[in-house]
Amino acid sequence: MWFCSECGADSPKWEGRCPACGAWNTMVEERITTRKKDSGQSRTSRMTMSVPQRVSEIRAIDEARIHMPSEELNRVLGGGLVSGSMVLIGGEPGIGKSTLVLQNILSIKSRRILYVSGEESAMQIKLRADRIGRMSDNCYIVTETSLENIFRHIEQIEPQLLIVDSIQTIASDDIESSAGSVSQVRECAARLLRFAKEANVPVMLIGHINKEGSLAGPKVLEHIVDAVLQFEGDRQYMYRILRATKNRFGNTSELGIYEMCQRGLREVTNPSEMLLSRQDEESLSGCAIGVTLEGIRPFLIEAQALVSTAAYGTPQRSVTGFDSKRMNMLLAVLEKRVGFKLAQKDVFLNIAGGLKVADPALDLAVIAAILSSNVDMAVPHGICLSGEVGLSGEIRPVTRMEQRVREAEKLGMETIIIPKGSLKGVDTSKLSIEIVEVAKVEEAFRRLFG
Repeated sequence: MWFCSECGADSPKWEGRCPACGAWNTMVEERITTRKKDSGQSRTSRMTMSVPQRVSEIRAIDEARIHMPSEELNRVLGGGLVSGSMVLIGGEPGIGKSTLVLQNILSIKSRRILYVSGEESAMQIKLRADRIGRMSDNCYIVTETSLENIFRHIEQIEPQLLIVDSIQTIASDDIESSAGSVSQVRECAARLLRFAKEANVPVMLIGHINKEGSLAGPKVLEHIVDAVLQFEGDRQYMYRILRATKNRFGNTSELGIYEMCQRGLREVTNPSEMLLSRQDEESLSGCAIGVTLEGIRPFLIEAQALVSTAAYGTPQRSVTGFDSKRMNMLLAVLEKRVGFKLAQKDVFLNIAGGLKVADPALDLAVIAAILSSNVDMAVPHGICLSGEVGLSGEIRPVTRMEQRVREAEKLGMETIIIPKGSLKGVDTSKLSIEIVEVAKVEEAFRRLFG
């Protein structure tokens, strides 16, 4: 049979385009078996058949959560690991997925944990644990790639938390295809999910990603699990970002920030210090500090811009960490509404720290950095900005402005420029930071550059 590596749809012959999801050149050939499953499993499934219930008869109880040692991981999970849930952690090779999971489970002393590794030997995991500097008598390590043998170990140890590293290396004897194929990943994940729900034991899967950056294996893998956590980062940066792309028990807009150290991953409790470069007393043009929000977490971030005359005739527009289409819109607003001629100039924009920002409140900081580089005048020290820029040149209010102002005050900022009317009903008398409210882009520029 031919299976689609994106959605898992099957076909009796090869097709250039998947008939189900429409993806091109994703059909792979796999062997299938015609033998039936044993009757013992079918009898078990009949014994545990559920009974239909009315919605009013179902008792709603708060799901029990396991508090993980890492507060950043708890925030991304929505308050902790839910009992009976299945969590998938994906990321590039060498980004720190196994280190993140291992240093968390070695700090849990009250639960019996089984760590199944299909990629590394027990000696390699022991060396990593020694490097992290943590030991635990409740954590059992086993190197196994057979799903049936894994369930035998589960019956023997009866773990209260199961880790599988990685799901692409596990294979079942019921399917003849090799490990990592569409049918193997789908079958192994489904059986592990059944175990998690029936035994009420949380399961954490570690998965690979393909060259496009998405999780390897069929798309049905992301549908099966309860939460998908993406571990991102650049090899050139020490910082790693953990964000949830799917979470049935929490918010998907939260993110956790870690720093890769010699003894494992260190939590970054104050990301604003990480995202702000340590500048000398001499201020440089092209830099502006904005206040952005990820989930319910505000932090300060630095926008860097470089504007120069186009050397090759056609002006370049290069963006890192920000939406390129949105930057083009902001340049059009500056050209039409404010009168700055940027059509024949190269514009380069970078968000410091390697972070990707989608918050529209960073618009004001972006255009301040661009104009600072254009006129070669530095933004005064101690000023930060937060506001969305509209097409008519007005500055629009953004959400949670009080939290943004308090974060700027906590980091020692002296002045914050915000949209007019953003702090209605908020007592600002106790704030030590100067609040400047503006309604138009021109007002903000007069405040910045005089």
